[in-house]
Amino acid sequence: MITRPLLVAALGIIACARGSTLVVPAPAAVAPQPTSVPAAVAPLADTSAWVEQTLAALTLRQRIAQMTMFWMLGDYTSVDDSTFREVVRWVQDEGVGGLTMSLGTPIEVAAKVNYLQRRARVPLLVSSDLEPALMRLEPAIFPHYLLETGGATEFPTAMAIAATGRDQDVFDVAQAIGREARAVGIHINFAPTVDVNVNPNNPVIGTRSFGEDPQRVARLSELFVRGTHAAGVLATAKHFPGHGDTDVDSHVGLPVVTADPARLNAVELVPFRAAINAGADLVMSAHIALPAFGGDSATPATLRRDVMQTLLRDSLGFRGITITDALSMEGVGKGYTIEESVVQAIRAGTDILLRPGDDVSRAITAVVGAVERGDIPAARIDSSVRRILWTKARVGLATKREVSLEDVRTVVATAEHLKLAEEVAQRALTMLRDSGATVPLPSGRVALIHYMPETELKAGRAFQREMTRLRPGARLVAKLSPATAQSQLDSIARTLQGADAIVIGAFVRRVEGEGRTTVPPHVAAWIDSVASGPQAAVIAFGNPYLIRQFPRTRTYINAYGVGDALEIAAARALAGAASISGVSPVSLPGFFKVGDGIRR
Repeated sequence: MITRPLLVAALGIIACARGSTLVVPAPAAVAPQPTSVPAAVAPLADTSAWVEQTLAALTLRQRIAQMTMFWMLGDYTSVDDSTFREVVRWVQDEGVGGLTMSLGTPIEVAAKVNYLQRRARVPLLVSSDLEPALMRLEPAIFPHYLLETGGATEFPTAMAIAATGRDQDVFDVAQAIGREARAVGIHINFAPTVDVNVNPNNPVIGTRSFGEDPQRVARLSELFVRGTHAAGVLATAKHFPGHGDTDVDSHVGLPVVTADPARLNAVELVPFRAAINAGADLVMSAHIALPAFGGDSATPATLRRDVMQTLLRDSLGFRGITITDALSMEGVGKGYTIEESVVQAIRAGTDILLRPGDDVSRAITAVVGAVERGDIPAARIDSSVRRILWTKARVGLATKREVSLEDVRTVVATAEHLKLAEEVAQRALTMLRDSGATVPLPSGRVALIHYMPETELKAGRAFQREMTRLRPGARLVAKLSPATAQSQLDSIARTLQGADAIVIGAFVRRVEGEGRTTVPPHVAAWIDSVASGPQAAVIAFGNPYLIRQFPRTRTYINAYGVGDALEIAAARALAGAASISGVSPVSLPGFFKVGDGIRR
């Protein structure tokens, strides 16, 4: 256990309880935080004057409000909807500084953002989780008809992009995501996820990570930041100081990371250094406990000054905006009230409080009280607000707040972006086994079996459609779910007799806050039995580690995610209409290692 915080000098030395020391090198050639205006934004004539004049016009409560970001859906709501009225009150009366946009369609998101921007005294900084894995603006579905509406481009996950082995793909995808974000009024992408996913049991990071090799993750994180900037969008490195070696989802509990300073320095911090050097504009904290890094098993890194100030700013040289992960998550919520968490987060060094519960006013009031009691210096508030206002000026908000709804259609989900998604998906497919020489599939009867949770309404549709087109003898014979009974499985097995090939698509991706990344044991055992036969293949759409549940499968392909581009790519590869060239960015002892991949 560390007895005192990290000391920063040319070399930082951490004293350990056992008497040993760890020398942590100061960051080499840390690039200054970008001060230029992002691409395609008209510069402000005098940014300093705008920042200082805006700050001077704000009361203490309004300054603190600038440090908050509320969460909202991009769905349609009328002006007299009670939830939307509350949001408008936060913007007009409280003067909140920004919002984070969740699920919604592009036009509605843009319209909603414009509506709120017109009512804000100080322009709003708009953010969203636009990691390739989350696709916050993906198409919506009308369940009764299973009709899909339009949406933003669905890009493959970060791990899938890493599997292509083509660095340019990372830059290109980040730039395309950024272009679509700016078109709908979003200025901050909460990406890249620079966590090094070294734990196959990680229920919250997984394919959101570029992989398990710290140096490779660092390189791709740097490229994602640069691609994001090329589109005029701000990039966020998360989740500091590293969420890759956890087996608890921080949405539902507080993960405990046992890494000591030496391990953090050699693994988790490597990509953060690269992202900071590339000019990452924000760093998001992780709701994880670090008992071997001077703390205990109950205090999240988000609330620790030795992590958010001493390590991040003093040691790694970060000069941008620090932001919490959502304070509504149980990783911080189980041990602290909203009032406690917002005050402690600011005292730890946070600039922006992300989603501080469902009542932003309550959070603001708590911080106002802390300042008035002297627990937080007023100068500490002003330093954060200046940083936030400078950032708003950098993205052009001082001169233009709204976006053109007409322009959305010329940028979002264009043919160019859709083609990029398809090409990346095709290069990402990674075949780790084919002992039965199943690929390409024969031209006879191909039995398709899909496994997916009940929430996956559209998963497998694109795969089935493309397989049927390329192999007319292909038919979907069963859709399995966690509720499928053993008697049903036995009945399905009888229908497979006489098939020339069997393809099992396992659509198992991370479900936020639930950590469902596996198949129920009885279904997994049945799939393992079927997949062990000749001319059978398993495609893992989502969790790349599923082969642990189907150890006898003879052909195994990782697609690293669920989405039309990946499904179409998998169908083409199975039919022999496209090559397979991906390499695994992660390993699974006893099954595969980093760099594995059978080319076909």
